[in-house]
Amino acid sequence: MPLDLVFCGTPQFAVPALEKLSAAGHRIHLVVTQPDRPKGRGLELVASPVKQSAQKLNLPIAQPDRIKTNNEFRAQLTAIKPDAIIVVGYGRIIPQWMLDLPPLGNINLHASLLPKYRGAAPIQWAVANGDAITGNTTMHIDAGLDTGDVLLQREFPIQPDDTAETLAPPLADMGAYLLVETLAGLDARTIQPRKQDDSSATLAPILKKEDGLIDFSRSAIEIYNRLRGFQPWPGAYTKFRGKNLQVLNARPVKESIPPAELKVIGDRLLAGCAQNTSLELIDVQLEGKKRTSAKDFLHGYRPKDQEKLGS
Repeated sequence: MPLDLVFCGTPQFAVPALEKLSAAGHRIHLVVTQPDRPKGRGLELVASPVKQSAQKLNLPIAQPDRIKTNNEFRAQLTAIKPDAIIVVGYGRIIPQWMLDLPPLGNINLHASLLPKYRGAAPIQWAVANGDAITGNTTMHIDAGLDTGDVLLQREFPIQPDDTAETLAPPLADMGAYLLVETLAGLDARTIQPRKQDDSSATLAPILKKEDGLIDFSRSAIEIYNRLRGFQPWPGAYTKFRGKNLQVLNARPVKESIPPAELKVIGDRLLAGCAQNTSLELIDVQLEGKKRTSAKDFLHGYRPKDQEKLGS
């Protein structure tokens, strides 16, 4: 049966969830999202993807700067009397008063198979660590970091050439259906929440710029997986002749080259990695320049065999 909901979300990943819940007939009384942020060279204010979706659906929108001690916002949510509050990538810690408000609880969609990859970047770290399987979890939010009781889970395969960017949209779509299924199960009381095994928990911390720095003491496949996982930011980068060099596309190859050393084979450019492996650089971008193929990079800069990356 249709439920009375409040939806909290911000990024593109949350948009399918909002749309599927609305299409399923649930009454979404309020969409809560982050304030508009300045973007681009002109620093014009841009609405979040969730706000843009809510506007298309003609849903009421709130964009509070803070929520924990916001009495006006608290009164607004209390007056709605929601059956559940749905949280998908909202980007704020949910205060205790919100956790206590709805009878069905605050329900979160998290893009990992909890307790694996608790934290802000589960998709990125699953790809970066070379996992073959990930998935979605719906869970009751508690006061911890992704530590609440699990409601439903579903696995999803990671293809060898997937990046965080290609993996996120199908995960978001699958997660949207999982949320609809979760609400139906909670309403019918057919779901038995289960505790997470904290002893097997792993973390997926928010990405930092330095996560993209290529460490050539890793094997080629490890570096390649991190390149795939850290898209679109921070990517994978190193230094070439004192300037930043972004490695935009690459592939691991079985060629024994000392770590961080370059080797030119015809129109191919290889960089040595650990464990007698190397990375073929396919597309790169030197600081201040446009993206270029390895072939054009070779013709333009003529790197020499045994020249080193990283300095």
